[in-house]
Amino acid sequence: MACAEWREALSAYAKAAGLVSGRGRALRFVAPQDLPADTAYEAFIAATGGVPTRPNLHDFFNALIWLAYPLGKAALNARQAVAIATDGVQSTRGATRDAATLFDENAVLFACSDPALGKALRAFDWHTLFVARRADWGRACEVQPFGHALLEKLVAPYPSVTSHAWIVDVPQAYFGWTPLARRAWLDARIAPRLASGPLTTRDFAPLPVLGIPGWWPANHDPAYYRDTSVFRPGRRRTG
Repeated sequence: MACAEWREALSAYAKAAGLVSGRGRALRFVAPQDLPADTAYEAFIAATGGVPTRPNLHDFFNALIWLAYPLGKAALNARQAVAIATDGVQSTRGATRDAATLFDENAVLFACSDPALGKALRAFDWHTLFVARRADWGRACEVQPFGHALLEKLVAPYPSVTSHAWIVDVPQAYFGWTPLARRAWLDARIAPRLASGPLTTRDFAPLPVLGIPGWWPANHDPAYYRDTSVFRPGRRRTG
C-alpha cells in the first residue's frame, strides 16, 4: 500500500471515530509537505488537525498511537502547543515540554493494582518485579506501549531498549476487562493529567522492556536479569 493510501485509510478511521487535535480540530493524517516551513509541528496539528506523516515506521506508529490513545495524544498536543505559543520554539525545551516529549516518544503505561509492584519498579528492584512476582504480571500489573519511537525500536529489539514507565493505578477489576476496554480506561485516566497536571521527567521510572515477562524468550531464565548493564541498580525516591 502506498503512503498516500495508508494515510487516507488512517484518516478515514480517525474521522469515523470522531478524533480531534488538542484544539478540537478533526484529526487527519497529511503529507509532510503540508507543514509550512515556519510552523512548529505540534502547533500545526493543534490548529489544523493535520498530522504530517512521512512514509516511515516512526510516523506510522505515531498515527497508530493517535488511534489507540486519542484523548492522551490530544492532551499532549494541546499542552505542547500552549508551551510553543507561550515560549516560542527554542533550542532548549522547558521541563514540561521535555517530559511531554519523553512521554510522546518513549513512554509505556505501567498499569498496576498492587502498589508494591510500582514501588519495586521505582526502586530498581528487578528481582521482585520480574522474578519473585512474575506470576502477577497480567493479573496485578501489565505494560501498555504509548511512545511511538519505542515501538520503532522494538521492530529490531536489543537488550538495552529502555522505556520511560508511567505508573497508573488501576482497580483489580481492570485485569478482567477486554484489551479494548483497558486501553480506553487508561486513555481517559491519563488525559487530564497530561493536559494540565504536574508533569516532569521525575514522574517516569526506567523500564528495560525486554525484561517484561512474555516479551522476550530469554527472560524466562532468571539469570537474564543479572546483566547489570541493562538491569541497573539505582536509587530513586519512592514518595
